[in-house]
Amino acid sequence: MRAEQRDRPEQAEQSSQADPTTATGATAEADPSAEADPAATTIEADPDPGAAATATATAGRRPPRARKFPEGPAPDPAGSHFERRIRSFQPRRSRVTPGQADALRRLWPLWGFDIDGQRTLDPAAMFEGRPVVLEIGFGMGEATAQMAAADPDTGILAVDVHTPGQGNLLGLAERAGLRNLRVANGDAIILLRAMLPPASLDGLRVFFPDPWPKKRHHKRRLIQPEFLSLAAGVLKPGALLHCATDWEPYAEQMLEVLTAHPDYANTLPDGGYAPRPAFRPLTRFEGQGMDKGHRVHDLLFCRVER
Repeated sequence: MRAEQRDRPEQAEQSSQADPTTATGATAEADPSAEADPAATTIEADPDPGAAATATATAGRRPPRARKFPEGPAPDPAGSHFERRIRSFQPRRSRVTPGQADALRRLWPLWGFDIDGQRTLDPAAMFEGRPVVLEIGFGMGEATAQMAAADPDTGILAVDVHTPGQGNLLGLAERAGLRNLRVANGDAIILLRAMLPPASLDGLRVFFPDPWPKKRHHKRRLIQPEFLSLAAGVLKPGALLHCATDWEPYAEQMLEVLTAHPDYANTLPDGGYAPRPAFRPLTRFEGQGMDKGHRVHDLLFCRVER
């Protein structure tokens, strides 16, 4: 669950295109964590007009970010293959512990992959015929590992961009002996749009996505009609879409757009929010929110066949 340690975003907007389903590999703005490259901002006089034009065109571009773990997740896996768009997530920069770094170096080549948008996956083969559930945003991975351990006959494809969390989840999977878990790095929209075959998923989980509480940031929220239509294309009929949030206005929006979407039906006959299913663990983040009086809402909708 990505919100286990996610701060509420207060950053300024990063892009100008509002379609949340248009694929991307990065925001249009410079990465604040990238160090300035003098070669990208200083252009020497060049007697060759063509060379000067080329240098001018590249001035101001940030250099590619160095890959901290050569065998691990890439900083920007989709690169320039996809146009820029407003993203629903804000990558967090935090320290990778020695244990997480060790897990990334050893286990990423076995159980991890980058979302580059350049190939089509076969989820059934990836999980040896198990039904496959996609989880978007898993934070530090504790709850994801618990769900994988409790249901070894279901494959969990867990997506996030938080490097410490990726390393932590890989370490948890190894220590628990899990073989039904894979970790993907990058933008889940690109995964849904470009890398998953139609009707290839048996479920989709979005637990505690970033609520983007400021009104001007609402367009960044993941659960929107366009996203639901995109997800419907890769979900099998009868697949379960499970969302959870502790942000009341976002819960209301989720319920509104899911109820209105023709590809989904509420699993509750009378509609509304569902009780927390036993298979979704109570996370540390969730417990802290409940201690502060936050109310957590679960939404369980079924993919219908039209």
